Amino acid sequence: MKAIALLLSLSLLVITHELGHLCFAKLFHTRVRRFYLFFNWGFSIFKAKKFDGKWHFLFFNKETPESWDEKNLRPEDQDNTLWGIGWLPLGGYCDIAGMVDETKNADDLEEVPQPWEYRTKPAWQRLCIISGGVLVNFLSALIIYACVFAHWGKDELPMRNAVYGFEYHQLLLDEGLQNGDIIYSIDGKEVYDIAEASEHLVLDNPLDITVMRGDSLVELHLSGSLLERINSEKPGSLITAIRTPFVVREFMPGSVASRAGMQVGDSVVALNGAPMAFFSEISPALAACADQDITVGIYRHEGDSLAYHDIAMHLPAEGKMGVYLRTETEVFKVEHHDYTFFQAIPAGISHGWNTLVTYVSSFKLLFAKNGASNLGGFISIAQIFPSEWSWLRFWDNTALLALILAFMNVLPIPGLDGGYILFTLIEMLTGWKPSDKFLTYATNLGFILLLVLLVWANGNDILRLFIR
Repeated sequence: MKAIALLLSLSLLVITHELGHLCFAKLFHTRVRRFYLFFNWGFSIFKAKKFDGKWHFLFFNKETPESWDEKNLRPEDQDNTLWGIGWLPLGGYCDIAGMVDETKNADDLEEVPQPWEYRTKPAWQRLCIISGGVLVNFLSALIIYACVFAHWGKDELPMRNAVYGFEYHQLLLDEGLQNGDIIYSIDGKEVYDIAEASEHLVLDNPLDITVMRGDSLVELHLSGSLLERINSEKPGSLITAIRTPFVVREFMPGSVASRAGMQVGDSVVALNGAPMAFFSEISPALAACADQDITVGIYRHEGDSLAYHDIAMHLPAEGKMGVYLRTETEVFKVEHHDYTFFQAIPAGISHGWNTLVTYVSSFKLLFAKNGASNLGGFISIAQIFPSEWSWLRFWDNTALLALILAFMNVLPIPGLDGGYILFTLIEMLTGWKPSDKFLTYATNLGFILLLVLLVWANGNDILRLFIR
């Protein structure tokens, strides 16, 4: 399910990105010879082109017929684009006539520049064409966020509403935090939600944290080495879990807990006589008792009072009782915000901008000690999608990936849109226009760099699978 969600999300983003290039190219009467979802090195799953007054289709094709070449078409058909789907799902491309890119070098261009080619257009038009993909990705993210808020609204669980506190990674425990603490402020700035607290912990290398511990506020002074340890040990999350009571919401088919007499609404508070009340404690304890007879202590509402019961059962080999639990949003007080259509627009823009700023800020981690090992590839990206399908999570993650794609493409690396943007801006400011040969060399160098980064990032993912 994660792979399907990732493939669908990236496909939508690639199509919209390349459509941004195509729309600006068409606006300035520049030919787009091919428009592809996925790469088609040596083979295409699908091709389509309109000429002679009708659409023509090819499936599982290697060589495009010469009759489809624009030179062999009627003048009125020569501007028509060939649409295709490749076999390698690593992106896509928009083949713009007269442009040195990943599909062609200077030797592949016409000897005499033509008026419909990218290279003959004024610099400002070329800047619009090459910036179109980034612009559309950024706008897509804002539109998606606005639509999500308009349709689903926004649920927020303030940290202080999670009254049982949180579980923390060992890095924070070593700094003096305790499981069950609730973070109130970081370096004197009050924090209210988990995302905000996590952002400050990861990005700001804080020195002081104030937490609610029991009924008292406790000030903690950190070592100042948190950022270095994050880059070295690469924790998945510093705030690992919300301490949530183990309360039964429903039973799975054939549940041993249901057969033993447990009921919906029961709250587990002990296992084999040992007091424990939270999922983070009970789940590993159950796993340790796999295929054993156990006694589960529960509290049950009986009328207006709570009654304690011990329930005996034999735990199956997988170490689970077969129950679904109430989630954090069902246990704690959640703040839900509904938006009208017109309210959702500024809310989506604000959320999208703040998300982009946070992502850009996180880039400084790559330049810290061991920072390059934080790079992740397709496996890391897939992990942000849930194992069960959720349209809310799908669109929320797609918006995030749209922002990431927009930012990554604007980096001034030859071969990416940002490289072309940089050269075009230099031309507009200085009058110096890079030659097609120069762009070929720069693009090839950038492509090698991108290939190295791709191998590095996905190699990190593979190593993490074996290191776990």
